[in-house]
Amino acid sequence: MPNTIIIGSGSYLPKRIIGRDFFLGSEFYTEDGVKIDKPTEETIAKFVEITEIENRRFIDEGLSNSQIGYEAAKLAIADANIDGEELDYIIYASNFGEVTVNGYADFMPTMAARVKNKLGITNRKCVTYDMLFGCPGWVEAMILANNLIKAHAAKTILIIGAETLSRVTDPHDRNRMIFADGAGAVVVKATDEENVGIIAHNTICDNGIELNYLANGPSINKDSDQTRLFVRMQGRKIYEYALKNVPAAIKETIDSAGLSIEDIDKILIHQANAKMDYAMIERLHKLYDVKDYDHSISPMTIQEFGNSSVATIPTMYDLIIKGKMAGHSFKEKGNVVMTSVGAGMNINAIVYKFP
Repeated sequence: MPNTIIIGSGSYLPKRIIGRDFFLGSEFYTEDGVKIDKPTEETIAKFVEITEIENRRFIDEGLSNSQIGYEAAKLAIADANIDGEELDYIIYASNFGEVTVNGYADFMPTMAARVKNKLGITNRKCVTYDMLFGCPGWVEAMILANNLIKAHAAKTILIIGAETLSRVTDPHDRNRMIFADGAGAVVVKATDEENVGIIAHNTICDNGIELNYLANGPSINKDSDQTRLFVRMQGRKIYEYALKNVPAAIKETIDSAGLSIEDIDKILIHQANAKMDYAMIERLHKLYDVKDYDHSISPMTIQEFGNSSVATIPTMYDLIIKGKMAGHSFKEKGNVVMTSVGAGMNINAIVYKFP
């Protein structure tokens, strides 16, 4: 049975760096629609203290989701040293598709089809899928690609994660300061080499009371237009859910690979809140009775890039593999966990072993 290895990667970081001063003119409201009376500077400072997000990246008005996804894909294909016509599938993960400048989601045609068109691929057998799975979408696309390869349904697949969340945030919601834009992509290929690539994966979908922890809704400012929908997040519930469920899901994945935490060199975790990520990694180690560990096991980009959702993990992978993230590198034959939690609520993880 073939295995799935990454043969190329690319990413796109928007040039616009949005700092805390960008939000100074905002009027923030609570989730109950009550205006926050404290100075905006104080609200922003408290936000930075909790999340550690000092900066984030926004795309320019003239760009689109599919355009930045194309930029990342183009780099990944070049890095893989293949012809785009060789691709059997293109899988594109996002939450809102081709968001218009006035904030409306657009998925027709699919994002994957748009990128195939931009790449100039004429191969009619190159199938284009969109993956809608919340923030874990790119990791789930990797799992889907692995299943296609193991089923001998494909040999070479392009997997993109891209989002323009700056266009779907409520200007009156403090949580808007979390979200950012960006794109990352990899090309994966089938190999007959044993015990390499995706050696374990795990997906959990809790779609009961958790369903609306992260969803769309009208502005929390009741005096503003209530017809337009924005990202709405129940931060406390997500935090509690993630701490309870994500570390156990990661451990289950590592265990199913026949490994232990000491065998894992890096954990590339989706980043929405630094405090939450630190707590999840610490709790994961506690599940293995490990109290002291090297915190560099979990690289952090949220402080400067913000939460770019599905783009977070492929962007981190690309930066590290190309030596662009100071203090971090991948070991030859090393094991890496890629994991995410998000809307649904959905959790997933893979253990990837470098060839």
